[in-house]
Amino acid sequence: MRVPTFLIDTDVCIYLLTDSLPALSAKVAVQPAGSLSISAISLAELSVRYGERAFDAPELASLLAEMPILDFDEAAAKIYGALLFRRGSFDRLIAAHALSRNLILVTNNRRDFADVPRLKTENWTGS
Repeated sequence: MRVPTFLIDTDVCIYLLTDSLPALSAKVAVQPAGSLSISAISLAELSVRYGERAFDAPELASLLAEMPILDFDEAAAKIYGALLFRRGSFDRLIAAHALSRNLILVTNNRRDFADVPRLKTENWTGS
């Protein structure tokens, strides 16, 4: 299996689950198999947003079949500890996860990540 290149942020997952941005869905569809991944943190964030039903939704099952969930591990935890803290934000955890795996974070919220040193981001939403 290919090593992922991109980590899909929670906001992008929501756009994909709701099929609200055709340009984004088209960009995702042309990515090489195995190049996209989702952080376990994003999965937790989706469960906070949608509750238990998130795990039963066929749209989420389909998304997860295409993108493996990456465990938040010790390397990510160490990087998180070195980042500027923001209370109540999953963004720092997701940023640390992307940095620990040397992944490009695909997000529509680049501003939220602008102050994270060395984090590479891309916006595929067309915004």
